[in-house]
Amino acid sequence: MAMKGYLDEYEKLVIRMNTPRVVIDNGVCSSATIVKVDSSRRNGILLEAVQILTDLNLSIKKAYISSDGRWNMDVFHVTDLNGNKLNDQSVLRYIEQSIETVYYGENIEVNGLTALELTGTDRIGLLSEMFAVLSDLNCDVVDAKLWTHNGRVASVIYLRDGSSGAPILDSQRISKIEGRLKNVLNGDNDVNSAAKTCVSVDSMMHIERRLHQLMFEDRDYERRSNKQERSPTVVVTVQNWAERSYSVVNVHCRDRTKLLFDVVCTLTDMEYAVFHATINTAEDQAHLEFYIRHKDGSPISSEAERQRVILCLEAAVERRALEGVRLELRHPDKQGLLAEVTRTFRENGLNVTRTEISTSSEMATNIFYVTDANGDEPDFKLIESVREKIGLECLRVKEMPTMNHKKGDGEEQQQTKAVLVSLGSLVWRNLFNFGLIKSCS
Repeated sequence: MAMKGYLDEYEKLVIRMNTPRVVIDNGVCSSATIVKVDSSRRNGILLEAVQILTDLNLSIKKAYISSDGRWNMDVFHVTDLNGNKLNDQSVLRYIEQSIETVYYGENIEVNGLTALELTGTDRIGLLSEMFAVLSDLNCDVVDAKLWTHNGRVASVIYLRDGSSGAPILDSQRISKIEGRLKNVLNGDNDVNSAAKTCVSVDSMMHIERRLHQLMFEDRDYERRSNKQERSPTVVVTVQNWAERSYSVVNVHCRDRTKLLFDVVCTLTDMEYAVFHATINTAEDQAHLEFYIRHKDGSPISSEAERQRVILCLEAAVERRALEGVRLELRHPDKQGLLAEVTRTFRENGLNVTRTEISTSSEMATNIFYVTDANGDEPDFKLIESVREKIGLECLRVKEMPTMNHKKGDGEEQQQTKAVLVSLGSLVWRNLFNFGLIKSCS
């Protein structure tokens, strides 16, 4: 009995050591809620915490990540999208409970749905053709997300049978759906298009993380055409700190929601471990600095690898960058709704650059980011004409972001600032080496 008691206490200790502990403080900072996560070190723990915060549509204004041996201490300064502190007790409890337990991602009810993954060459009207095929095959799209970047497209779509509402399990029917969609994705029969369709093997995977993985596997980061120059608003630098065996990654870009998730997700999926990091935002700018190593403890070892990290992080930032006018459709769900709406977009020369589809209680809530055929902001009259055809009350303009930024003094200053911050990191490391600053690793 005594031995059993000792084992029970030991098991409790192991559980306590491996369970993240969360402290939420609304009194320390006047402008943000502080979320502190104390946990034993394991792969992916940082991504899980960031994923929970971003799935709640919270804005991470600052963050400090530190790993001391086998222990992590992560501190996040968060607000809602309006810049307010978090006062809803149900939200605070959800954050605590989610971080302290296993978290799988956004709550998409996948039971009873068939998940399809698609990658291929992007073109105007592609989404319309995809939804037309699915409608023709009597497939009802319940949830979906689609991203485009560097002329490529990736999408995860959750389907059910349009008549019965049951999951589509018949292998021959699934093969037919995949074949028809692959033909659409190949489009012009370009041998370099490398279209892929498959049934998702991991329905519990976080859908936006999976989109990053699909784009990464499709190598969208190296498919930039001659017309597509590297974004002047995203500056990524990678340097090695040989004395401490770290690679130091700096990312400077415009701030936006889910930025930290996109960067940490990419580093994690490239199998780098983040040991220390500092995230700062000011006005519309964000600066992120990471001290990383491979899982075996080694830093980046070659110029080719360094360039690959830079390209992949640039792509991670750009994939979700707002491109086009944001249109929100709220309409009672019906068979063929998406095919009708996207056909109207295509017939009026609107190109869809990003899409979020969701259905709840027989109501469809769909978000489309659209540009004109040249990738520029559509004419206001054209948008109003499309709204009249679909329904002014159903289709609304929710966001009109600034587009077509010319590289002026502001962007040159941004690049200069990124270089200065990088130089500041070198000064900091020199102070470290002279013993003026002590290590927390």
